[in-house]
Amino acid sequence: MAYVETTDVGAVRVLTLNRPEARNALSPGLIAALYAALLEADADAAVRAVVLTGADPAFCAGVDLKEAQRLGAAYFDQFQTQNCITQTAKMGKPIIGAINGATFTGGLEMALGCDFLVASDRAVFADTHARVGILPGGGMTARLPQLVGVAMARRLSMTGEVVDAERALRIGLVTEVVPHPQLRERAVELAGQVAEVPAPIMAGLKEIYVSGAAAVTDPALAAEQAIAAVASDPADLGARFRAVADRNRGQIQGSGG
Repeated sequence: MAYVETTDVGAVRVLTLNRPEARNALSPGLIAALYAALLEADADAAVRAVVLTGADPAFCAGVDLKEAQRLGAAYFDQFQTQNCITQTAKMGKPIIGAINGATFTGGLEMALGCDFLVASDRAVFADTHARVGILPGGGMTARLPQLVGVAMARRLSMTGEVVDAERALRIGLVTEVVPHPQLRERAVELAGQVAEVPAPIMAGLKEIYVSGAAAVTDPALAAEQAIAAVASDPADLGARFRAVADRNRGQIQGSGG
């Protein structure tokens, strides 16, 4: 079984995270496969736009708690060379997130790196970094405030509350909510519209948007990495993950169809 399923629809490449039994949590295998798939899509001249989604019932539950318990700090070391979470924001090609279900913590950071998000009516979102006992390091504090505002971003990060699809639309986290069976088709349709624009023009447009946001995102990313490096205790990671695993699992399971 491939950790990431790849399908081309004309000039649109659809990448599907494929660990449905684990709510597409980021295991070492999925981290490596997704990072490679994102790089490959960006380098392929035939690909003009990318859609990123998950195999039902979740988009991405973020950190794989079992693997993090087992591997400790070594689990996070993989992100030093294969950071699939931050790679979405580094894509030169336009990338649309098709959010089909639960999108938590690192999964939310990954989604925030997309150019925009379309959500299923089954989608739910949460930043549970603080509840897990770690600090964000993949752009949460850099990108979430740009979509929902500073106060709402702080509220979501500090409380860890779960946001459903309709509320996500109201606060600006997603651009559209569609019935679940229509999600993939709608995301591919939008990506197809993007792909119709001449590639040099679209590349320039994306560069303008990214450059304009860099004044905010770059300092926030640097702060995340510096503070997280000091505040996180790798030796204590396993115990903290065990303490929250059951609670988070219940939230995620409750979001599926």
